[in-house]
Order: sequence, then structure tokens, then C-alpha cells
Amino acid sequence: MGPVVDVEFEKQLPALKNALLVKQEAGRSGSEEPSGSKRDVVLEVAQHLGGNRVRTVAMNSTEGLRRKTEVVDSGSPISLPVGEKVLGIQEIFHSRESS
Repeated sequence: MGPVVDVEFEKQLPALKNALLVKQEAGRSGSEEPSGSKRDVVLEVAQHLGGNRVRTVAMNSTEGLRRKTEVVDSGSPISLPVGEKVLGIQEIFHSRESS
């Protein structure tokens, strides 16, 4: 297992930098979730390989992934919410750097 995952699509390839979602059963060895619960593995498309395949980088653990598992293209890049709390953290770092 590792952070690089190759994925094959039957039809259209997802765009570079798109987020792909893999539904996986949690609770395997080394997993922190209780047995039987579900978690998503998030992949980011890094390269088109040809032959309907893409190379991706995993954003979380790939432990327990299996061949032929369904992968869904989110249709957009990975995104994070931005709000007051996130912006406040940035201000703390800037104030410490200038000290």
C-alpha cells in the first residue's frame, strides 16, 4: 500500500486535479474506525496514463483498498471551506512570524 493509486475508468477520464472518492469498509487492521463503519478515501488525479487510466495521490490511508473497488469522480478539485475560524488561524501564524 502507498500514496499512489492507479485507477481505470470505462468512459471519460476525470480532469487533472479532480477529487475522486472511494467508498471503503473500515475496521480492517490498522484502521481507527469501528468495524463495519464506512469511510471515504480521497484521491487527487495527478496524471493521465493512457488506456483509460489515471494516476492519483491519496489524501488519506489506502490500507484495505482492493482491486475493482468503485471510484467516483467528484467533478471538481479538492476544496476546503473557508470562514472566520480558518482566517483567524492565519492571523495567529502571521503575528508569530513577525515577532
